[in-house]
Amino acid sequence: MRIFSAFRDAFKIPDLRNKILFTFGMIGLFRVGCFIPSPGVSVKQLGETLKGNTLFSFLNVFAGGGLSRLAVFGLGIMPYITASIIMELLSAVIPKIKEWHEEGEIGRRKITQITRYMTLVLAMMESAGVLISLNADTKKRAIFNGALTWGKGLLIVLTLMAGMALLMWLGELITDRGVGNGMSILIFSGIIATSPLEMRSLFMTMYNKNPVFAALLIVVAVGIVVGVVFIEQGERRIPVQYAKQVRGRRMYAGASTYIPVKVNTAGVIPIIFAASVIHLPLILATFFPGMRGFAQSFTNGSWLYFVIYTGLIIFFAYFYTAIIFDPFELADNLKKYGGFIPGIRPGMPTVNYISKVINRINLPGSIYIAVIALVPMMFFVFFGAQEGRIPIGGAAIIIIVGVALETMKQIESQMQMRHYEGFLSR
Repeated sequence: MRIFSAFRDAFKIPDLRNKILFTFGMIGLFRVGCFIPSPGVSVKQLGETLKGNTLFSFLNVFAGGGLSRLAVFGLGIMPYITASIIMELLSAVIPKIKEWHEEGEIGRRKITQITRYMTLVLAMMESAGVLISLNADTKKRAIFNGALTWGKGLLIVLTLMAGMALLMWLGELITDRGVGNGMSILIFSGIIATSPLEMRSLFMTMYNKNPVFAALLIVVAVGIVVGVVFIEQGERRIPVQYAKQVRGRRMYAGASTYIPVKVNTAGVIPIIFAASVIHLPLILATFFPGMRGFAQSFTNGSWLYFVIYTGLIIFFAYFYTAIIFDPFELADNLKKYGGFIPGIRPGMPTVNYISKVINRINLPGSIYIAVIALVPMMFFVFFGAQEGRIPIGGAAIIIIVGVALETMKQIESQMQMRHYEGFLSR
C-alpha cells in the first residue's frame, strides 16, 4: 500500500508529475518508432527468416523488437551506448580526452559531440552489416521484395541512421526534462516491451514438456531478480576523514565520510562485451561460410561456450573497472582536499589500499555477473528449451533492476525535498 501512496504523492507535485508524464510520452514515441518498418521491407518474411537466429535475437532484445521489423528505431540505443563505452576506453589511452573529462561542462560537451558522430558511424556500419547478412542467402531476398539494390539498401541504411539520431535526441530530452537517465530508460523500455512475450513463450514451452519445469522456471526467475536487487545495492564503504581547515578567522572541524565502492562496479558492461566477442565467430561465418564449423563450437549449450563466456565476463569486469575507477586519481583528489583514509598514509600507501579493496570486491562482483548471465542459459539448455531466443537474459535482468532502482531513487529524492515519503524509505 505504501508504494501506491508514494505514486499518489509523486503526482501531487506538479513539477515531478510533468517530468513523469513527459518521460512516458517519450517512451510512447519510441515504441511507435519500433513498429514503423523501413521502406521496401517485408515484415512478415523478415520475422520468419530471423526465427532462431541467435545473433539477431541478441541485437533485437535491446532494440525493443524493432530489429525484427527493420523499423525506424530498429537499431535501438545500443550504437550510442557502444560509442560511449569506446570514449570511456579511449580516455584511458588518449591524454586529450582525459583532459576534456577534467574540464567540466565544456569538456563534457566536446565528448558528447564526438560520441554523437561516432554513434552515427556505428549505426551506419551496423545497419549495412545487417543488410549484407540478410542478403547473403538468396532465399532471404524475399525480405526486400526481390534483390537488394543499391538504391533500396541506401534508403534503408539512411532510415535506420535517421532513426538512431532521433532516438539520441529523445534520450537527451528525457535526461534534461524527464526522470532518470534517458538512454537507460529507452533500453529499459525496449527490454520490458519484449520480455512478456518471450517469458510467455518460454513458460508454455516448459509447461508442454513438464509442468514441474514451468514451476521451476518461475522460481529461478524470482530468485534471480531478488539476488540482483540485493547485490546491486551492496557496496563496500571506504572511510575517509578530512582534516581541520582554517579559512580566514574560522576553523572548520574535519568531516567524516566514505567512498562507496559497489559490488558490481562494472554494471552490465562485462556481459555485453563478452556476448559481443563470443558472437564474433557467428558474424564472421555469415561472410565466410568456411568458418561455420568453427563458429558452431561457440553456440549456446556447448561446454566450450560456457567456459569461454565465463572467462570473458570475469576479464571484462576487471578490465572495465580498472578503466573507470582510477586509484591514483582518487588518492590524489583526497590529498588535494585534505582527506585521508584512517590508518593509511597519503600517497602510494593510499593508492595500494584502494587498489586492494577494488580487486577484492571485484572477484565476488565478477562471479556474481557471470552467475546471473549463465544461470538462465544453463537452465534452458538443461531442460531443453531454445535458449538462443534470450541470449543475454542475465544482462536484461540486471538492466531492468538497475534502471528501475536508479529511477525510483531519483523520484524519491525529489519527493523527500518536499517532505513526502518515497518508495525506498524505511
